[in-house]
Amino acid sequence: MEYLNLFVRSIFIENMIFAYFLGMCSYLAVSKTVNTAVGLGAAVIFVLTVTVPINFLLDQYLLSPGALAWLSPEYADVDLSFLSFIMFIAVIASMVQLVEMIVEKFAPALYGALGIFLPLIAVNCAILGGSLFMQQKNFGGIGEAVTYGLGSGIGWFLAIIAIAAIREKITYSNVPAPLKGLGITFIITGLMAIGFMSFMGIKL
Repeated sequence: MEYLNLFVRSIFIENMIFAYFLGMCSYLAVSKTVNTAVGLGAAVIFVLTVTVPINFLLDQYLLSPGALAWLSPEYADVDLSFLSFIMFIAVIASMVQLVEMIVEKFAPALYGALGIFLPLIAVNCAILGGSLFMQQKNFGGIGEAVTYGLGSGIGWFLAIIAIAAIREKITYSNVPAPLKGLGITFIITGLMAIGFMSFMGIKL
């Protein structure tokens, strides 16, 4: 039940887009069509699911104050937490490079459609945010880190798919001229965020 609660919270209540507005650049730029949104969303799910548990292990056994005690008692006072950002970003960049090579090999059309935004997942603040939130939440095990990473990725995926589907429809709608494009997109995003806030009362 604890894992289910964490999974649901990371998707709906603590959604990276609608709760924290992280990863907005990619969210706005790649959500013009559902096809590209699905590709980028799937890539974000993979990267978050892999990097959050890897960074959890790095944090637990290398970076946290006293984490090196498993090597020897004399290292119990060593604090490498100042390296967290560098190490987390290095892991994220490695995973993004792997995703980029896979997409380029097996889906060249999608690779071309995503353009610069695929390698820019490495600096997507939603990805780094997942690792930093993991560090802040002090998870008790790698299972919770995997659950949180997967849930956060699915939450971001649902957000970009939803806005992409809506943006495809509103191209045929009579939107006031000053609101066309990003204007109406921001308004819809705000309304969707309010809708997702309704899940805050759910307790599993």
